[in-house]
Amino acid sequence: MKPGALIGIILALAGCAVLAVGRFSYTTEKPVVDLGPVKVTQAVEHSIALPDMAGFGLIVVGGLLVLMTRRST
Repeated sequence: MKPGALIGIILALAGCAVLAVGRFSYTTEKPVVDLGPVKVTQAVEHSIALPDMAGFGLIVVGGLLVLMTRRST
């Protein structure tokens, strides 16, 4: 398989994953109180939304790469 086609397939799969997931979140710990041996932290959750247009764009670009590599043979 040609490298261009492989990259196209990976991009298309990544686009499908973006459309399926939609957003992801991660948690960080923020220090609230630090008094010697006593430490109090607060868990803060951050959420990142992935736009649908990015997923569609990845699918289209990946499909175009696959088609372009097939035509060049």
